[in-house]
Amino acid sequence: MTEPVIVVGAAIVRDGVLLAAQRAEPPQMRGRWELPGGKVDPGESDEEALVRECREELGVRIRPVHRLGADAPFPLRPDSPPAVLRVWLAELVEGEPQPLEHLALRWLSADSLAEVDWLPADLPFLGDIRPFLKSDDPVPGPS
Repeated sequence: MTEPVIVVGAAIVRDGVLLAAQRAEPPQMRGRWELPGGKVDPGESDEEALVRECREELGVRIRPVHRLGADAPFPLRPDSPPAVLRVWLAELVEGEPQPLEHLALRWLSADSLAEVDWLPADLPFLGDIRPFLKSDDPVPGPS
């Protein structure tokens, strides 16, 4: 059996909001939203790939903090090997994210996660990310 391709995603959280990236390519995914990241190259660790991908896609340096959840399989595609997504909570170390390979970037609070059309592989991780995000709803104070 073929070993699955490992794809890593960065749940970059800053000030209680999550960075989401809107896909430009391929055409069947254009306009949908994802966590930035990409394939792990041979000889690379998950964390090294995550740092490299965020530098290439966003022009920033990140630090992976810890892994979230379990591997999430990508939908099977004809003529493609199986693939799994691994997501890491990450923090920005240097730079301001730019959409170098995406149509747009957006910072999402816990309440706005459902406002974008996420790719299916990213959806299982939103519940693991939500506790790190702030809510838009004001916290009720004493009456």
